[in-house]
Amino acid sequence: MDALLALGWQGWLSLGLVGLSFVLFLATRLAPDVITAGALTVLLVSGVLTPAEALAGFANPGMLTVAVLYMVVSGLKETGAVSWIGQSLLGRPKGEADARLRVMLPTAGLSAFLNNTAVVAIFIPAVSEWARRHRLALSQLLIPLSFASIVGGTCTLIGTSTNLVVNGLYSEQTQGAGFGLFELAWIGVPLVIATLLFILLGARWLLPTRIAAAERFEDVRRYTTEMMVSTDSPLAGKSIEAAGLRQLPGLFLAEIERDGQIMPAVSPQVLLAAGDRLVFAGILDSVVDLHRIRGLVPATKQVYKLGGPRQERCFVEAVLSNKCPLVGASVRQGQFRGTYNAVIIALSRNGERVRRKIGDIVLRAGDTLLLETRPDFVLQQRNSKDFLVVSQFGDEHPLRHERAPIALVIVVAMVAVVAVGLLSMLEAALLATGAMILTRCTPDRVARRAPDWQVLIVIATAFGIGAALEKTGAAALLADALIGLAGGLPWLALGLLFVAAAVLTALATNNVAAVLLFPVALDSARLMDVSPVPFLVTLMVGASASFATPIGYQTNLMVFNVGGYRVVDFLRIGIPLTLLIGLLTVALVPLIWPF
Repeated sequence: MDALLALGWQGWLSLGLVGLSFVLFLATRLAPDVITAGALTVLLVSGVLTPAEALAGFANPGMLTVAVLYMVVSGLKETGAVSWIGQSLLGRPKGEADARLRVMLPTAGLSAFLNNTAVVAIFIPAVSEWARRHRLALSQLLIPLSFASIVGGTCTLIGTSTNLVVNGLYSEQTQGAGFGLFELAWIGVPLVIATLLFILLGARWLLPTRIAAAERFEDVRRYTTEMMVSTDSPLAGKSIEAAGLRQLPGLFLAEIERDGQIMPAVSPQVLLAAGDRLVFAGILDSVVDLHRIRGLVPATKQVYKLGGPRQERCFVEAVLSNKCPLVGASVRQGQFRGTYNAVIIALSRNGERVRRKIGDIVLRAGDTLLLETRPDFVLQQRNSKDFLVVSQFGDEHPLRHERAPIALVIVVAMVAVVAVGLLSMLEAALLATGAMILTRCTPDRVARRAPDWQVLIVIATAFGIGAALEKTGAAALLADALIGLAGGLPWLALGLLFVAAAVLTALATNNVAAVLLFPVALDSARLMDVSPVPFLVTLMVGASASFATPIGYQTNLMVFNVGGYRVVDFLRIGIPLTLLIGLLTVALVPLIWPF
């Protein structure tokens, strides 16, 4: 009771705002960044936090590292290296369960040695594109991606910042060397195996399925487009199926022209050859995806006559009006490029594909054109009488595949200097971003737009809310209450320590939980006259068991918006997984590191 009274109104306000935030996450459609920013604003205005304390999260190295990594990943996306990662590490799945395993195995393995935030940042675009090509529900893959990166980090001392924080505090207290680099693998590897099995066996009932918009509607606008297999294409000699040209949703290969001969009703086993002209029909998203595949180039040579590098161009949709002077002329005869400084790369008529080569199609009023052009085309033609509608297609534009090896070398170098301890993750990511821009792997305008500000705001404001829990004593009160229930039983104390760490991680962050509970773990071992090592290992695992909420760990936040998830999705699969990890940890840790 005295502890409750000592908490004061500041502590109760902090706890109340955390509880209210979770209610709003579950019961409303308010954006997560709006909710956490609102809670932090109340803490600041009420005087619980000073401006410096409230805004400290915006200068936190973890938050800044995530922001800069988005810019690094933009270099992989702009050069098409993301597709290479997807094809090389993920391969071709045989089904949803196989797809999840293909995502989780390399993620867990890499996260044992690399910062798991960097691993997830690189894998999100690769998995997104891979899922789209193989018609997989992205929501079935991104939670497994995040969870595999989290549990993979428990295998080594450098796998997660939580392990480093606890080990640093332990070394400082004991004046010793602390844990060995691979010592935690004794508990980490069994936890990885258990997590993979749990997700593989329970995903059918526990993971949500969000259907892409393009798959929900059959009545979609279909385009005709032509691509050519380039002379140096890695697709030459591969079958159509092996090249991934049968796996883009809402798209099919209508025919192949080779040496003047037309091959209709193409079999998936037909081998591609350099110089093949491929005629596709399908939805707009998949037509644009064709232009992102290395080894395929637009069949029209007009694209290469436009000024400036292709990476600085964009894709634009335009609908022809009856005032356009080119109506009634074929695409080849109309000299569209010379008139508008744009090239027609796909065409749709009344929502249906036109069964002719694009160059031979006679333009009509109402035709919808997909153009490759420069961004200023939209401004110049928006009010033109020649077009009814002119709009840029998102931020999509042709890629610079020739720079993909440079982008990959930059990322490998970034990872290497961090792995050997030469630079911090933030320092290496900043240098890698600069290298991506200087080598023209990503334009500076694209790099500036790369960070997901909703994710970053949630991360930064979550640090402030965690600071309020720590400052007011609310977090310590919760931890002490749980540990006090253990009495003098070490096994029970371990279990309650894990629960306290998992709860605090869900409410605040993993590092806040580790720092707050470290003295509690040491005191519990001292009072029971047992070794502190099993308590510290349990604390490391418990503080990393960030499965139940999206705000508990940065990787959960990173996949939250991309996967279209809700908080309840994490609760449904995260709570039972946390319980499983807790039971295994409490059962195995004392056997590996005796009391």
